Amino acid sequence: MAASDISPQSGYIQHHLVHLNSVGEKQSVIADFDIVNYDSLFWSIAMGLLVVFVLWRAAKAVTAGTPGRFQAFVEMLIEMVEDQAKSIVPSETSRRFVSPLALTVFLWIILMNVLDLVPVDLLPWLFKVTGVGAEHGDPLYYHRILPTADLNVPMGMSLGVLLLMFYYGVKIKNPGGFVKELFTAPFHAHGIASLFLAPFNFLLNCIEYAAKSVSLGMRLFGNMFAGELIFMLIALLGGAWTGFNGSSLGLGIGHVLAGSVWAIFHILIVLLQAFIFMMLTLVYVGQAHEGH
Repeated sequence: MAASDISPQSGYIQHHLVHLNSVGEKQSVIADFDIVNYDSLFWSIAMGLLVVFVLWRAAKAVTAGTPGRFQAFVEMLIEMVEDQAKSIVPSETSRRFVSPLALTVFLWIILMNVLDLVPVDLLPWLFKVTGVGAEHGDPLYYHRILPTADLNVPMGMSLGVLLLMFYYGVKIKNPGGFVKELFTAPFHAHGIASLFLAPFNFLLNCIEYAAKSVSLGMRLFGNMFAGELIFMLIALLGGAWTGFNGSSLGLGIGHVLAGSVWAIFHILIVLLQAFIFMMLTLVYVGQAHEGH
C-alpha cells in the first residue's frame, strides 16, 4: 500500500505504534532478536529504579514510634503482599525472597502502566519544541512511552517467573524429583503403563509451563496495548479541530469528556493488571512447591 493510500488518522496511529529502536522502523515480525526497542528499555529501567529508590527511602525512614504517612502507606503495601504470600507460598524460607519480589513487581508494573496516562502527544510536542525528533530521521521521531504495551517487556517478565518456577521446583523437590514429576504426573501409573504415559505426561507439563508463561505476559500486554489504542483514538477527536465551529467544538468537548472518563477507568485497569500479575507470580511459585 502506498503512503498516499493511508488516511491521516491511520498514519497518526501507525506512527505512534512504532518504537524508538535499533532499525528506525516498525518491527515486521512478532519476534526479532536483532531489534532493540530503546524506549521500552529506558522507561522500564527508569520505573524499576524509581521503585527501588522509593522502597529504599521507605526502609531508611523507618521509625519505631508513630509512622508517618509515607511509612504507613508502604507498610500497608508490605502487609498486603505478605498476607497474600502466606496463603499461597507454604515455605517461610521462600517467602523471604518471593514476598519482596512480588511487592517490587507490583509497584514496578503500576509505575510502567501509569505512563499510559501521559497524553499521547505530550512527548512528541516536547521533542518538537526542543527541536529533537521533529522530523523523520531525527533520533526521537519514533517514541513509545508505555513499556507494558511492548510485548517484549511483559513476556520478559513472564519468562523470569517461569525461571523462578523451575528454580523452586528443583530446590524443593531436588533435581531428580523434579525431573521424575515431569514424566510421572499428572497421570500416575505403575509398571509398563508408567512408561507408556511418560511421553504424554512430559508433553502436558511442557504445555502447562508454556501456557502459564505466555498467558501471564499476554494478559498484561493485551490490556495495556488496547488501552493505549483507545487513548490514540480519543486523541484523534481533539486532532480534528478546525476552528471555532459547531463540529470542532463538539469533537473538542467529546475529546475532553471521553479522555477524562477513560483515564479514570484506566486507573482501575492499571492497578488491576499489576495486582493480577503479582498474584499469578505468587500462585505459580506456590505451585512449584507442590506436587501433582
